[in-house]
Amino acid sequence: MASLSDPEVRDFLGHGTRTGKLAFLAADGRPLVAPVWFVVEGDALVFNTGRETAKGRALARDPRASLCVDEEQPPYAFVQVQGEAELSEDPGELVRTATAIAARYMGAERAGEFGQRNGVPGELVVRLRPVKVLADFDITGASGLTG
Repeated sequence: MASLSDPEVRDFLGHGTRTGKLAFLAADGRPLVAPVWFVVEGDALVFNTGRETAKGRALARDPRASLCVDEEQPPYAFVQVQGEAELSEDPGELVRTATAIAARYMGAERAGEFGQRNGVPGELVVRLRPVKVLADFDITGASGLTG
């Protein structure tokens, strides 16, 4: 089983602007998936969401979630992080994490702008702490083929 401390897993998760697909459960038990921008911090994946969004309400009710990040080009790859979400509304953490996430996805020159816009009351800092990590960096098996 993979681990968030594995350098290959961390490199994959942190590469470029790959979007995470967050899986969670609606109040009636339906499985839902939503895209999220995220960063890897220590032993967690960190993202922001609104307290009153489907994600925010679901994670407050049931902290279990999975986040899958994939590479959509050959040899195709993915990392799936199954875990429990910790929620925070700390204003300083909201601005800090929103700015870090914005730097990754929008670039350093716009990070502050997006950090201030997204790090506001009503938003949550979500830290997904892994319980299980799955990874496959060569779904096609192409790296084992010789020409």
